[in-house]
Amino acid sequence: MTEDIYDLIVVGAGPGGYVAAIRAAQLGMKVAVIERRESLGGVCLNEGCIPSKALLDSSELFAMARDSFAGHGIDVSPPKLDIPRMMARKDDVVKKLTDGVAFLFKKNKIKRFKGAGVLLKGGTATGPHRVRVTDEASGDSPQELSGKRVLLATGSTATELKDLPFDQKLVVSAREALCFESVPKHLLVVGGGFIGLELGSVWLRLGARVTVVEMLPNILPNMDRKTADQLMRSLKKQGMEFLLQSKITKTVRTKEGATVTLERKDSSEEITCDRILVAVGRSPLTRDLGLEESGVRLDERGRIIVDKDFQTSVPGVYAIGDLVPGPMLAHKASEDGVVFAERLAGQSSQVEYDIIPGIIYTWPEAASVGRSEEQLKQDGVEFAVGKFPFSANGRARCLDETDGFVKVLASPDSGRVLGIHIVGPRASDLIAEAVMVMNFGGSAQDIALTVHAHPTLSEALKE
Repeated sequence: MTEDIYDLIVVGAGPGGYVAAIRAAQLGMKVAVIERRESLGGVCLNEGCIPSKALLDSSELFAMARDSFAGHGIDVSPPKLDIPRMMARKDDVVKKLTDGVAFLFKKNKIKRFKGAGVLLKGGTATGPHRVRVTDEASGDSPQELSGKRVLLATGSTATELKDLPFDQKLVVSAREALCFESVPKHLLVVGGGFIGLELGSVWLRLGARVTVVEMLPNILPNMDRKTADQLMRSLKKQGMEFLLQSKITKTVRTKEGATVTLERKDSSEEITCDRILVAVGRSPLTRDLGLEESGVRLDERGRIIVDKDFQTSVPGVYAIGDLVPGPMLAHKASEDGVVFAERLAGQSSQVEYDIIPGIIYTWPEAASVGRSEEQLKQDGVEFAVGKFPFSANGRARCLDETDGFVKVLASPDSGRVLGIHIVGPRASDLIAEAVMVMNFGGSAQDIALTVHAHPTLSEALKE
């Protein structure tokens, strides 16, 4: 019997891997995908982007019913929280989307193998490369696949702190924080990045006390400073507490949870809590892929080194998404996947890494694209600043969502947009116009001359 030799074997079916597989199949390649989970979609669909947004929307509706309906002339009894039903809705959203990916695999004749994939030594620029697939849960014997090329797209995992190891009960990652069976009394969030702020927002709205501990002087250190500061002020108004320039030095477990000792510049204090969410970042999932044995090189941060075609130091082996340098974002991984497949097919596609948007789905939301004021100053680039508050936007007034602003950074000579930063209602949607303008090298004048419907939130960008 003749062995199947695939044009492409993809290891990992997250937003980078499954998108690359589908695009490669559309371009006529015979594709196999290896994924250890039962469902497709990776961290993003199963325990990241999608379930967190489902809970963020549910918690936002609950908070509105509790705090805001009366101001609109809507009298309701105090809303009752049903956590199991809320979690069931989240799971249903996830299942529909992962089932959708499975349908696309079937439609595009992509062969799926369940298990962990390990790259075996050998192979050339055009193959055959071999990947061993092991599914420990099934107990079946490992099988080997042959392919002309292999794409590594296994994504990343939550970074664990040495002194606060995950135990899935008291000390948790984002995965467990999306599945609490009840509202924590006091949730301690370690890390002032977007994951901690988003999940902290969910449980804050549902009634938890939430304290964010951050070692640095500011939250969201890579975001435009004024935008991040405005977001922190808004979250403080909602009751979120922040302890900056602080670190945990001791954790004593109790019946109710833990007593945590925090050290600050000139003082220390103890805090009691019943849950600790560690959200200090994510690390590439490069372990147990056979990289060292195969000769795939990593950089000093543990990421796979690739060229403009996403090819690693081993000809015929490629990597995308969280495994390679760049922002660890689902939409970045997906773009990597599309461009990888198209370049493999001989097209000249490329990812515009300088204009990948970043979004924080708190309330209000924050979104940015391009350069920040701090980055432009550091590089000695002259810029002009335009800023408009949502408090002067008619639609925002109607929504009672007036916190925040839109800020445009542009070249003072040509008007070319250098960066756009938004904190306010539906910033996640508004940033799309900003990305489009920058993608085509547009100017601030181009935005100003474009007719925006009235009354809309998007008018804030024009103003």
